Amino acid sequence: MVTCMQAMQFEKSVVSILKRDNRFDPHAYFFLKEALDFTLKRISDSNGGQARHVSGPELLEGCRDYALEQFGPMASTLMTEWSVRKCQDVGDMVFHLIEEQVFGKQDSDKKEDFSEVFDFTDSLIVPFLPKGRRVGVKSLASEG
Repeated sequence: MVTCMQAMQFEKSVVSILKRDNRFDPHAYFFLKEALDFTLKRISDSNGGQARHVSGPELLEGCRDYALEQFGPMASTLMTEWSVRKCQDVGDMVFHLIEEQVFGKQDSDKKEDFSEVFDFTDSLIVPFLPKGRRVGVKSLASEG
């Protein structure tokens, strides 16, 4: 359970980040923290209750799955509204939180771990398309 003090500290960290780099909406950072918790729980559940470090690709998958679970067809719209449009955006936010000592880091962790692991926007749209229209999402998006 997150204490009030932890929540206030996280909020202060986000404010500090936004003073340096305001590319992402503050809501995106709060979502990312929740997505990390979601991912840690999923890993723990599948690992006999044992927690372990989360890799960049695992966190990206967790972000995608958590967004789909929480926001359904609106997930892509919300992420776009928060300026989170690609995997690297998630990585940038992760490293902002690492700089603020909110997230931990192993020596092997690097920003490149988040370099376009999958098409972030498509991954939030495709699950809601009719089965026959799931091919060529990029071309459909560029027509609109």
